[in-house]
Amino acid sequence: MTILCRCENIETSEGVPLFVTGVAQVKIMTEKELLAVACEQFLGKNVQDIKNVVLQTLEGHLRSILGTLTVEQIYQDRDQFAKLVREVAAPDVGRMGIEILSFTIKDVYDKVDYLSSLGKTQTAVVQRDADIGVAEAERDAGIREAECKKEMLDIKFMADTMIADSKRAFELQKSAFSEEVNIKTAEAQLAYELQGAREQQKIRQEEIEIEVVQRKKQIAVEAQEILRTDKELIATVRRPAEAEAHRIQQIAEGEKVKQVLLAQAEAEKIRKLGEAEAAVIEAMGKAEAERMKLKAEAYQKYGDAAKMALVLEALPQIAAKIAAPLTKVDEIVVLSGDNSKVTSEVNRLLAELPASVHALTGVDLSKIPLIKKATGAQV
Repeated sequence: MTILCRCENIETSEGVPLFVTGVAQVKIMTEKELLAVACEQFLGKNVQDIKNVVLQTLEGHLRSILGTLTVEQIYQDRDQFAKLVREVAAPDVGRMGIEILSFTIKDVYDKVDYLSSLGKTQTAVVQRDADIGVAEAERDAGIREAECKKEMLDIKFMADTMIADSKRAFELQKSAFSEEVNIKTAEAQLAYELQGAREQQKIRQEEIEIEVVQRKKQIAVEAQEILRTDKELIATVRRPAEAEAHRIQQIAEGEKVKQVLLAQAEAEKIRKLGEAEAAVIEAMGKAEAERMKLKAEAYQKYGDAAKMALVLEALPQIAAKIAAPLTKVDEIVVLSGDNSKVTSEVNRLLAELPASVHALTGVDLSKIPLIKKATGAQV
């Protein structure tokens, strides 16, 4: 569908009324969901009704965008203006299942001669640029002329500098020649003095060589004396000392062998004792194991009687352990009221306890000082 949009007497952001005509190409979207939306919106309506709905939407967005732009922006960049309208209007018509294929600005004009004034302004700008170009050309010519004069003066100054450099080089060369003459004169004087020093050095070297020869002869004599003294020391001191050292070494070796043999004998003795003790422990362990085995067999054979005998054997030890703390007690005081039987019961228990324990365990509690004192007090 082709839709022609006209907006008349719409003010821009600067308040200038414009007449704008745009052309849009739209169509129903074919995607399933969007097609369903379009059916919901336009089912039962003819093509003209659909165009009117889309036209109103586009014109509304066109008016709102015109109010945000200047005349220059609308007139000079129509493509950007049309693109802005498409981007703003596309979501709204898209929600109705309509797709904007294209939107272009067909015409823009006004009735207040604003656009024609813009043309006059452009013409004045072009004239101004032409005047500026002429002025710049004249300026460049003056600059070039000044540059030529500068180059001429530079060449003149360069020539003067070269002349001055030549004079300076001449003076430097002259000074260099004078310096070279002075250096040669000084070198000759130094060479004379150096030759004299060399002659003195040769004389001193000959004297040193004579002293060295004398010193070598003296050293040879001293070496012969050292050899004689060394032989004398070997004959009188070193030989007897070596003999004594050899004797002491032989004694130490014998003592060492003796200690080693004693240590080996002691180790053998300890090993034999260990083996004997191990054999004894092993025999005792086997005997104890055999005794325990026979004892267990006897307990198993006799049953409860054997268990009772084992308990009775252990009772004296148990009673002794129980009575041990009482041996450390000096006295026990029992307090009771007039009608209380605590005292009489305790006295009766103390009187009967030694006989009962002695009958069961064989332990005589009456010999314990505390029990003896308690039973004596009762009697």
